[in-house]
Amino acid sequence: MRSIALPLLLSALVSVRCGGQTDETIYDDVLQNSWENWSWALVNLDNLTPVRGGSKSISVTVGAWEALYFEHTAFDPAGFTNLTFWTHGGASGGQLLQVQAVLSGSAAAAGQSLAPLTANTWQQINIPISALVPPRQSSIDGFWLQDRSGTAQPTFYVDDVSLVAGPTPPPTTNSTATIRVDAGANRHPISPEIYGVAFASSTELADLNVPLNRSGGNTTTRYNWQINAAIHAADWYFESIGSASATPGADGDDFISQSKAAGAQPMLTIPTISWVAKLGPGRARLASFSIAKYGPQRARAPDFADAGNGVATNGVDITGNDPNDANLPADSNFQLGWMQHLTNRWGRAAAGGLRYYIMDNEPSIWFSTHRDVHPTGPTMDEIRDKILDYGEKVKSVDPNALVVGPEEWGWSGYFYSGYDQQWGSRNGWNNLPDRAAHGNADYLPWLLDQLRRTNNATGQRLLDLFTVHYYPQGGEFGSEVSTSMQLRRNRSTRSLWDTNYVDETWINDKVRLIPRLKQWATQYYPGTPVGITEYNWGAENHINGATAQADILGILGREGLDLAARWTTPASSTPTYKAIKLFRNYDGNQSTFGDTSVSATVPNPDNLSSFAAVRSSDSALTVMVINKVLNGTTPVVLNIANFNGAGTAQVWQLTSANSINRLADAVYTNGSVSNTVPAQSITLLVLSAAVPAPRLRPGTHTGGQIEFWLEGQAGQRYVIQSSPDFTNWAAFSTNTLAANSIPFAVPSAGAAQRFYRALWNPP
Repeated sequence: MRSIALPLLLSALVSVRCGGQTDETIYDDVLQNSWENWSWALVNLDNLTPVRGGSKSISVTVGAWEALYFEHTAFDPAGFTNLTFWTHGGASGGQLLQVQAVLSGSAAAAGQSLAPLTANTWQQINIPISALVPPRQSSIDGFWLQDRSGTAQPTFYVDDVSLVAGPTPPPTTNSTATIRVDAGANRHPISPEIYGVAFASSTELADLNVPLNRSGGNTTTRYNWQINAAIHAADWYFESIGSASATPGADGDDFISQSKAAGAQPMLTIPTISWVAKLGPGRARLASFSIAKYGPQRARAPDFADAGNGVATNGVDITGNDPNDANLPADSNFQLGWMQHLTNRWGRAAAGGLRYYIMDNEPSIWFSTHRDVHPTGPTMDEIRDKILDYGEKVKSVDPNALVVGPEEWGWSGYFYSGYDQQWGSRNGWNNLPDRAAHGNADYLPWLLDQLRRTNNATGQRLLDLFTVHYYPQGGEFGSEVSTSMQLRRNRSTRSLWDTNYVDETWINDKVRLIPRLKQWATQYYPGTPVGITEYNWGAENHINGATAQADILGILGREGLDLAARWTTPASSTPTYKAIKLFRNYDGNQSTFGDTSVSATVPNPDNLSSFAAVRSSDSALTVMVINKVLNGTTPVVLNIANFNGAGTAQVWQLTSANSINRLADAVYTNGSVSNTVPAQSITLLVLSAAVPAPRLRPGTHTGGQIEFWLEGQAGQRYVIQSSPDFTNWAAFSTNTLAANSIPFAVPSAGAAQRFYRALWNPP
């Protein structure tokens, strides 16, 4: 993100407002209260249409980094709580803008990035001054509304700009949000394995009803299955720590056992770094950066006095340490032994054994997280060769097992090898040597292409799922819940799907993560499913973290991701845990959000998002409504097409009160449901299908049997009854239809007269 430094033209005077502070208008048909137009963009302060209030508005056409700039004699903003104004996206909408407070021609702080403007609609923007001005800064002299994309933007409009004094009362009611659901559009299956978590207990897995549980992270990179110990790497002073049990493979076996006990598929990480942990006598801990051996260090482990953090007291990383201090060499044959142990203990994947073998964890940053054994970042070739080597070992013991990788850490790890990331951080990001040696190819596309070529040459696929990790880079992965951070969380989930959203952090690019990964897989290794095996938007203990989590789960299903696992599993007491449960076990009876995604559109997903799916088990339409706004209730009108509903909808809701509650049923009539949802809430509506009356249709009459066809609705249960006299009926057959009709036969030869009928028989 870049801002423009303007010439220093302002005096050092600071205007001090005395007495009781009042709201101050900046623009209302004209600039007021000594505010001036210092814009560097094409600006018309006398625009006649569209107008939000009064008779005029401001039209703005910006080029790259240009801005609408309101200037004033320097003043103390302490008396104001909010900057408020209205925007209109013009005919096209989608403008990418940021708002910053200004002092002496420079931004006072990072400011606030706005969601893409909405076309043909006025929207009020209300930004806390605290989001624009650093704490204890007592002087600013303006605000600008600036392009943040680095490209020209279509004309947009601004009106009714003011500073608000005193607390801003939340609106009693926000504008009505219309959600349009079309149960016949954009239909595709939702993979149940997008709802995965990590390191969940059997109790948590069963309660959440999630089908996937991952064992991963830095500690798994050097797990030694033979002694059941692991190096905790840079996460914890590079200590080698043994688990309670000395039984070979116990940690992996326990993890598989707990996962399977709850009906979840375990995912296990196979180390490929070529080193594993070793222990001292009596399973004593060892340290890669022993203070006794390598001297005093910046920090030492509180649980092991000899374990340093590998940083000398002068702040320089210790290099040249002996990896054998706390590690043992371990190649793919060592790990083959573990794979054989796993198949001997649990059987092969086709017989219910371990299905997912993960190829290590975030290898491109081993030079940092595991620098005690891999101080130089791995090249593209190294990671390719490791996947081929270890993947072949997996297939040799279990041909139906699935190899998962490369598990890269994030944005830089998608494009640059570990070697180049390390080189670039030291020498600048031009002329990266490993990239140059590979025709300037991006790392992950190159890797996929190489694996495809090997597959074509050998006839054996050695990577079955293409997976990465992703964490938002603006501080969302943390506990902060300031107003500005909550609003950032509300917006930044766009990086998962929005092809026009420019990430607001150092990335400053269109991440479009899921479309990008699917495009790479399709182009470079067709037929490869795509997954995100680590992600986390933080604030687990706050409803803002819960609404972000619900938004993510809805996005993963709508965008057709094949597999995902959250890092890690939230505590069961948190609203974020309950947000997952609302998708997978909202009523405690393992009732779920639907498994066939259908179209659901909303006016502005930064304020309110929605996702819809049909549930195959009973043909119900499930609609998730996630109200992200921080204040005020929001009326919702749900307009539904191509669905024949039964007249009412169950309503389940999670709010900041931190419990899932069933509310009064909502009325569904004429294809519409109306409801009002609280601020920061997640609401699930379950609309039962209006099941058509079953029909019996005669078929053929051959071989002493009469064939009939039962016609109804797939997923529904019907009972066929018979009677000799139209009075006394007895069940003849009960069926849950897999399709909209099934045949059945009754004897005819020598049989007495019988009558047959079919009835809907819901569970």
